[in-house]
Amino acid sequence: MFRRTGLSGLDLDQLFIVSPNPYVILDQDFTMLGVNDAYLAVTMQGRESIIGRNMFDVFPSDPDSVHGKMLRQSLAKVFRTGQVDHLPLITYPIARPDGSLAERYWSATHTPIKDDTGDVRLLLQHTVDVTELHLLRQANPEATFQIQTDVMRRADAVQGENLALGEEREYLRSLFEQAPGFMAVLHGPEHIFEITNAAYETVVGRGGLSGRTVRDALPDLVGQGFYELLDKVYRTGESYSAFGARISLKPTKVDDAEERFLDFIYQPLRDQSGNVSGIFVQGHDVTQLKRAQEAARESEDRFRTLAQSMPDHVWTATAQGVLEWCNPAMLSYAGWLNEAAVPESFAVLLPPTESDRIRGLWRATLASGENFQSELRLRGHDGNYRWFITRAVPIRNADSQIVRWVGTNTDIEDQKKTESRLESLATTLESRVEERTAELLKTQEVLRQSQKMEAIGNLAGGIAHDFNNLLQVITGNLQLLARDIGGNEAAERRLNSALAGATRGARLASQLLSFGRRQPLAPKVINLGRLVREMDHLMRRSLGEAIEIDTIVGGGLWNTQVDPSNVENALLNLAINARDAMDGHGRLTIELGNAYLDDHYAQNAFDVEAGQYVMLAVSDTGCGMPADILARAFDPFFTTKPEGKGTGLGLSMVYGFVKQSGGHINIYSEPGSGTTVRIYLPRSMQSEDVLTEDVGGQVTGGSETILVVEDDDAVRDITVSLLLDLGYKVLKARDADSGLAIIESGVQIDLLFTDVVMPGRLKSSELARKAKERRPDIEVLFTSGYTENSIVHGGRLDPGVNLLSKPYARETLARKIRSLLDRARERAALNGTGAGEQSPTPPVPSSIRVLFCEDEALIRISTADYLQDFGFTVVEAGTGGEALEAMDGAAIDILVTDVHLPDMNGLDLLHRVREVHPDLPVIFATGDMHVPGSEALEKASLITKPYDYDLLAKRIRDMVAGS
Repeated sequence: MFRRTGLSGLDLDQLFIVSPNPYVILDQDFTMLGVNDAYLAVTMQGRESIIGRNMFDVFPSDPDSVHGKMLRQSLAKVFRTGQVDHLPLITYPIARPDGSLAERYWSATHTPIKDDTGDVRLLLQHTVDVTELHLLRQANPEATFQIQTDVMRRADAVQGENLALGEEREYLRSLFEQAPGFMAVLHGPEHIFEITNAAYETVVGRGGLSGRTVRDALPDLVGQGFYELLDKVYRTGESYSAFGARISLKPTKVDDAEERFLDFIYQPLRDQSGNVSGIFVQGHDVTQLKRAQEAARESEDRFRTLAQSMPDHVWTATAQGVLEWCNPAMLSYAGWLNEAAVPESFAVLLPPTESDRIRGLWRATLASGENFQSELRLRGHDGNYRWFITRAVPIRNADSQIVRWVGTNTDIEDQKKTESRLESLATTLESRVEERTAELLKTQEVLRQSQKMEAIGNLAGGIAHDFNNLLQVITGNLQLLARDIGGNEAAERRLNSALAGATRGARLASQLLSFGRRQPLAPKVINLGRLVREMDHLMRRSLGEAIEIDTIVGGGLWNTQVDPSNVENALLNLAINARDAMDGHGRLTIELGNAYLDDHYAQNAFDVEAGQYVMLAVSDTGCGMPADILARAFDPFFTTKPEGKGTGLGLSMVYGFVKQSGGHINIYSEPGSGTTVRIYLPRSMQSEDVLTEDVGGQVTGGSETILVVEDDDAVRDITVSLLLDLGYKVLKARDADSGLAIIESGVQIDLLFTDVVMPGRLKSSELARKAKERRPDIEVLFTSGYTENSIVHGGRLDPGVNLLSKPYARETLARKIRSLLDRARERAALNGTGAGEQSPTPPVPSSIRVLFCEDEALIRISTADYLQDFGFTVVEAGTGGEALEAMDGAAIDILVTDVHLPDMNGLDLLHRVREVHPDLPVIFATGDMHVPGSEALEKASLITKPYDYDLLAKRIRDMVAGS
């Protein structure tokens, strides 16, 4: 096998054969080309049964077992890479002569043998039987060294103190140098280094050891026990083995000692007489393996600590997919008591209907080595199933082979339920979108209708002022002319026709204002049941005897705040329309009741708020209306009546009046089934007002002085003429500034008659306020064809304001002025001043500073205007924050605040204000009937919306005076 040349009587074959450790030489097909005696001894085989045969044919092993794979992979790696590979521990069965198998543990080192070109031609396997040591480690680690000594006893080492130089020595040294582990031969009891290989010098970190004693060459081993072990082996002649022994060396040029771990054998060498002459040192540096094992152990500890603290399930499985460990979260969920109770697979937790599918996916993953992921249901310890998403990733070694699987189960039960709900919602989404689209189209149509009516209303309001001024000129002159043509029947007939035409024009302007929500309403708190009963005679006379009228009034009918005359006109209009629809014959039903329009109704209707209403319904048994006619029922000038039978403004006027009153109106009609019009007017919580009827009477004038303020010359002239004709003294002015100058001149004036809308710096409302300040007993009468927002707010005439709408007749003017002057005379009598006497002008009281906090801009502006008209100084605020800023450094006498503000509650605002001004009085002006928490407050009062300005002003004066 080797070249045989003399070497002190020994040849190389003999050295190979008598080596104390088992060696075998293999080619790339794993054919055994040479073995030594130690190999034959441990394998219990004969040379003739081994040489020339495949190793795995002689020593069969399972190629799929862990150790079978490790051995084959190591052999293949050496041939592939040309690098030494060491297997610290494998198990391999050895066949006994009787055919039975002996399970043995081995430490194997595979070293490549290269040819002159550097290619690996052969492989040298060196094995050490460590069975007893392995078993002892498990049973009794402290007895390891003694067992290893028995295991490692080998034949005497080849001795030769005087080996000759030559080709054989060089060959032997080459073989010695290529040995996979570190080797050294020590001579004599002083343990003198005779020969060392490169691996040994690498381990100890120095060279030049030959001829030096161990103690001299390696002084850093002092105190580590190695000197004593060598002495013992030499003295007793017994070998010594160690695995993972710790050694501390201090290599040359290195300050700090280096710690290493070694597997080694001290084998005694004997001379021909059998006496110990030296020690053969052989071993492997397992420092990297040891550190890798420690790192792996630390990594595994960290992994287990992390996995055990995770709420998700964490598990590991072998490369073959066998479940080997689960964290506490998974043990608790499955009901497994401990790790010992973990089955080979958690397929036992799968539903029977899904088990085959998941098993198939797992087998495919094991075969492909790819990541595993699947959504599945797992049964808990309570028998219920929950959804999880299971993921597993392979853990590979340095050779990219899978050694373990690490997996997690994440609970997605809530996510699955959410997905299910989303799917359910998705199934109805299309129908909902269609419904929403239809609602949107309906809303858009209602909005277009509302915008159209708003536009027409704005047009109507825009022309009403000038149109009514023209009518006023016409009617005034016609009435004056009537006195000049008395006795001329033809002229009187023509004059009456002209007056009738002017009256119809005035009615048309009034209807336009009503539709456009521009008419000045004078709302009163009334009970519609009483009003409808009082109209019964008028209704029957207007409809005729062929129409049967039924009136139904619900019990406990609420009050509503509305303009009575407009309610009467609306009801009469609806009744006349119903009569025409029934062609003069049928049944008319008037129904009154309480109603509540909820949020759902308000969301599906346009321009209506949810709340309590009083319902007035008018139903007929007429022909009804088709859908296209119904859609245009409220349009102005739209009518289905023949030409000349109607203006088309009846329903439009009702619509405008209801909307201006804050109500809602709806029409229900089908061809052949009649029509029902329902009007909803807001409920009022106040008591019913007592209504007085203007019975008219004889038209009379007087001798008092009246100041007429009118910017239209023609209207001013005709008004002055009418008043002069009635006997009054008349002063006139073309604007508010001129009128104020006349008032301040000191001339006697009993009544101020002023237009509302005029050009100039001063508004008519300001003129009236200043006139009252200077002459408290003066009466004020406003007139206008279109009031805008000067004395009408929210469509309602401001409290305490007297208005005569244009165009007005001479009789109406006379009665209105006489009524106001008579009331002034009565007040003067009660105050002790004679009629016509000018009361002394009282001193203007010092102004009360009011902080008024209201988030609704229209309410804030109108209320502030009127409080200023009453002589107060008003500081406005739209939020609580603005109110607090206004209080900073300002002298405020009283706080008037809404309760519901955008940024804070009115009570909170008061508490913060009273931190600085503890005695400041407060009035809560709100729509609520009760303010919780206000009972315990001092100097606090409540006034509910809609409130009377006179009452608010009186309340302010009383509270400031009492503070």
